[in-house]
This record gives sequence, structure tokens and C-alpha cells, in this order.
Amino acid sequence: MSSMPAALAEVVSDFQEVAGQDKLQLLLEFANELPPLPGHLEEAAMEPVPECQSPLFLDVDASDRDKVRLFFSAPPEAPTTRGFAAILAAGLDGQPADDILAVPDDFYTALGLAALISPLRLRGMSAMLTRIKRRLRGA
Repeated sequence: MSSMPAALAEVVSDFQEVAGQDKLQLLLEFANELPPLPGHLEEAAMEPVPECQSPLFLDVDASDRDKVRLFFSAPPEAPTTRGFAAILAAGLDGQPADDILAVPDDFYTALGLAALISPLRLRGMSAMLTRIKRRLRGA
């Protein structure tokens, strides 16, 4: 947990405080809170994440490495994917690049969703984080 930014650790803690189906409800609440794309950003200009079962696009703005901006686009009919994106947005948007790079690749296992969500869907969340880190290393 110590290698997570405080905002992401707080999200993980929120998930650890609820059990069973309540975790899915919390994930849906996050999905509903996924921030809209800013006006200057179009999905066509964003990086697709084909590992996700639903269409997901992300953009990493690392022009200020002390305050990395993350943007996600996922359709409303894909609440699981939107929820994962919203967790990453809530936990990592605005964080320093080095802090994001230090997040464990499997941090999402601490959310306790493995019993409720297929491994394929969980891999989608892992793929989002992997792509974000790759963009930061290349920036």
C-alpha cells in the first residue's frame, strides 16, 4: 500500500470496507463519476486499450511530470470498464509521474473484485495501468 499515492490508497480502502455485491455497487458508483473528456480531447486522438472487453480509450498528458493528467473514455453501457477507468482517474489523475510509475501492477487485486469479476475484465484494468506507465516512461 505504501507505494500507492494517497488518493489511490483511499479508493482501495473504500473497496476493502465493503463486501460481496456491495463492491459491485461501489464500482458502479465510480463508473457514474468518470469525468467527461475535456473539450480539446477527442476519442479519435486517444490510445485504445484493446485488452478491455469494452471500447476504452485513454490519454496521458505528462507535459508536467509533477501533475500528470489522465483522461478516459468508455461508453455508458460498459459500467465495469468505466468503473475501472474511474478508479484510475480518481486515484492517479494529477499525481506525479514517479508516483504513478511506483504503483504495483497488480494493485487492483487489493480491491477484492476477483470473486465478482472475470479475470479477463480484471486484465483490462491491468492493461490500462500498463499503458499509462508505458506512456510515462516514453514521455
